[in-house]
Amino acid sequence: MKGVWGLVVLTLLSCSGREYESVVIRGSDTEVNLVLRLAEEFMDQHSDVSIAVTGGGSGTGIASLINKKTDIANSSRAFRPSEITLARSRGVQVLPIIFALDALCFITHESLALDSLNLQQVRDIFTGKVDNWAAMGLQDLPISLYGRQGNSGTFFYIQNTILQSDYSLDMKQMNGTSQIIESIKNDPAGIGYVGIGYVLNKQGDVIDGVKVLSIEGEQQGAVSPTITQNITSGKYPIVRPLYQYLDGKPEGRLKDFIAYELSPAGQRIIAENGYFPISEAYQQANQKVLSDD
Repeated sequence: MKGVWGLVVLTLLSCSGREYESVVIRGSDTEVNLVLRLAEEFMDQHSDVSIAVTGGGSGTGIASLINKKTDIANSSRAFRPSEITLARSRGVQVLPIIFALDALCFITHESLALDSLNLQQVRDIFTGKVDNWAAMGLQDLPISLYGRQGNSGTFFYIQNTILQSDYSLDMKQMNGTSQIIESIKNDPAGIGYVGIGYVLNKQGDVIDGVKVLSIEGEQQGAVSPTITQNITSGKYPIVRPLYQYLDGKPEGRLKDFIAYELSPAGQRIIAENGYFPISEAYQQANQKVLSDD
C-alpha cells in the first residue's frame, strides 16, 4: 500500500500563462504517502495549485518550518519545547493540526512462531534486555532489531511512550519504513515497528513475508491492530495522532487544502489508506486553531 520513502514532487505546469499557487509539505515518513494521496485528490479538483510533498522524517519537517522552508511540516510527534522556543525566536508562529490517527504495530518474519507480545516484552526486546528468541520459548536465534533513525517521530514515540528508556545499541536504524519491512522479510529473526497501513493491502490483509503481532496492554489481553474496530474502540494500546504544523493562520489554497483534509472527503481518503479518521474532539480543536476569532 505504501511506496518507497523518498522525494515525491507533484507539479502542474501552465501552458496558458495562468498563475499557480504552490504549497510545500515536508517531514514525516509515516505521513508522506498519505499526504501525497490527499494532495493528488485536491489538485484534481483545483487546477490552479501545485503541491510538493517530501519525506525525510518528522525532524526534517519541523526544521524546515522553523527555517521557513516549508508551508506544512508533517510530523508524527509533537513539537518539543526547545523547538517552540527556537521557532518563536525566528518569527514562526507554530500552529498544530491533527488530521489523522495512526496505529503502530510490531512485525516479524512470517516464519517466526510468535503471535503476540505484551508491552513489557516489547520493552525488554527493544532495550536489549532480551536478545535471543529462546528467552521467549522459541528457537535459539539472536533477535534482530529494526527501527527508524533518530530524526523520525516514530523513533521518539516508541522510545518515550512504549520503552521509556533507550533503544538497544544493536538496533539497526533504517532510513524509512519500507526498509524496515524489506529487511524483516529477509530476516527470520527480525522484529521491527511500522504504521499498520504499511503492511496491509487494499483488501485489509497483511502483506506477504511479514507477521503482525497482537499486543497485550496493561489492562487487557492481546489485541490485533489489523482489525479496525480494535483501533477505533481504543482496545489497541498503541495509537497516536498525526500532526501537520503551520506558520500562522493559513490562507488561500493552503487553507483550502487543510480544510479538505479535515472534510468528510479527506477523512474518507485517510480511512481508505490504512489510517484512521480523527475524533470530534480533535476536529473541534482544529477549528479552534484555524478560527479567525
